Amino acid sequence: MSKISSLFFTTLHKNPNSSFRFLSTLITTHDQNLSKVAEDVCEFIRSQPRWENTLISKFPSFDFSNPNFFNEVIQRQNNAFFSLRLFNWLNSNYGFSPDPISSNYLFDALVNANAAVLAKQFLDNAPQFNPKSGSLENLLCCLFDGGFVDEGLDLLGKLKSFGVCPSLVSWNLMLSKAIRSKRTDVFWSLYGEMMDSGVVADVETVGFLIQAFSFDDKAVSGYEVLRQVRDGEVIPSNEALNILIEALSKDGDYARVSEILHMMIGMNQNPNMATYQGIILGLCKRGREVEAFRIFNEIKERGYVPDRVMYTTMLQGLCRVKSIEKAKKLWSEMKEKGVVPNEYTYNVLIHGYCRTNDVEEARKLVKEMCDRGYKMNNVNYNTLIGGLCKNGKTDEACDVFEEMSRDGVVRDVITYNSLIRGFCRQGDLDNGLRFFKELVSHGLRPSNSSFTPLIEILCRLGRTREALGFWTDMLDAGVEPSTYNRECIIDGLCREGSAMDGFQWLSDMLELKLIPRKKVFEIVIQCLSEHNMLEAVLAVLKSMLSVGFKLEHTICASLVSKLCSTDSNSIELHLKEIISRSQVS
Repeated sequence: MSKISSLFFTTLHKNPNSSFRFLSTLITTHDQNLSKVAEDVCEFIRSQPRWENTLISKFPSFDFSNPNFFNEVIQRQNNAFFSLRLFNWLNSNYGFSPDPISSNYLFDALVNANAAVLAKQFLDNAPQFNPKSGSLENLLCCLFDGGFVDEGLDLLGKLKSFGVCPSLVSWNLMLSKAIRSKRTDVFWSLYGEMMDSGVVADVETVGFLIQAFSFDDKAVSGYEVLRQVRDGEVIPSNEALNILIEALSKDGDYARVSEILHMMIGMNQNPNMATYQGIILGLCKRGREVEAFRIFNEIKERGYVPDRVMYTTMLQGLCRVKSIEKAKKLWSEMKEKGVVPNEYTYNVLIHGYCRTNDVEEARKLVKEMCDRGYKMNNVNYNTLIGGLCKNGKTDEACDVFEEMSRDGVVRDVITYNSLIRGFCRQGDLDNGLRFFKELVSHGLRPSNSSFTPLIEILCRLGRTREALGFWTDMLDAGVEPSTYNRECIIDGLCREGSAMDGFQWLSDMLELKLIPRKKVFEIVIQCLSEHNMLEAVLAVLKSMLSVGFKLEHTICASLVSKLCSTDSNSIELHLKEIISRSQVS
């Protein structure tokens, strides 16, 4: 460096003009060397997977901390991820801080590459720089578009500090992503921010608003929003209206559904198949399959061609009410019209046959499905096993169970529960226990349906103490017992003559606001009466009458008979009062 300085100043003294030419040549040469190294580095990091370990040795005399170097690389390197890796390497080795231009360039490159999370991390962790408002808004949209909702919300808060308010287009994109993921909590938060920012909503925003109300089970509120915008002679897209129609159909609000349909037709926004799909689905979910089937046939008469989804929905509704003959005709019609069923459609009808105890037809349909090239999946196998067990064909169910293993299909809790329930229903406790133990040994978490058949059969066989062991296991496994589980225990205790234990279990149920069946009250009353526990009988009677059950003549006769053999005047008076105030059935 001293030689350069000496030469420079000597030349400057003798000939100033030649010295400036020398300085210009020196700077140009330096820039050329920097550009050459930057180009070589770009090639090196593209071709070497672990270049971080060898980059310094490859260019031993180069000063990588020169900020102009990174600026050269980032402009030459047409890869945001490689540029970010180099930045991280420079930062870890030299504590490097890029200049604002390079920072913005890298930030924009990451956003344009849809590397939203990496861009957000760079924004959070890189040295202070002032990203352009357009770049920040692009990142915001990128985060929401990629499903990174929480990160997007965090950035939205930062935008406020930068004084940036997103455009209506960006707000609508964020709202749409919240709706798509059914995160209505996020939707309402965003909508509130949008209103506070003074951004004026458009018809697209209104469509998202209607969908949010529908998903929150506030379909009437969504309908009111629709009425407000309808006065302006605009209505949202079919997508929003279809969701509203489905929600109103589920609520049974068919007057408003009809009004929306007429509104759509009147404004040349004709209902499509998805519209009618929502109506039919809503009717089926409310148990109005007959009406759904009528509408299904009507839209076919109007020239609409149902797709596989609508056929499957209608088949499922008919099978649910065991209208298997109509389902079979619809199945034939679907195939005649060239609508190809998939595994789910097959499974709907297989389940329908199983519900109507026609296992042979179910097995034929399974064969047809496999002949078409579809492979049996977990749902198909579980449906068939459940149907076989329900019809007492547990041996065949076991064969299908083994077939699952050979086909490499995973058995789950539902598979085992069907077999446990099937064997217990036949009184085969040993096999029920065998499959329960196998379920646990395979690391599966038993459900209430795993324990219930075992508790039921043990209580019926007079082995209630063993059933109580499963009750304890159920609690230890974090499984919530059902009302029926408690009823089984009470019944078992009373069958074995443990009157006071049965009475205590019943009292515990009532404290938990759980109402057993009338039969359970009667069993406890009979057991307590047999053990001359008339005061306890009186307490059970009061509870029974308070929940609206009526006394049977046989119970009255038994109590009167028991009363005649006691000297307790107080019990007699209370009992007579209860009987006189009750309506004896």
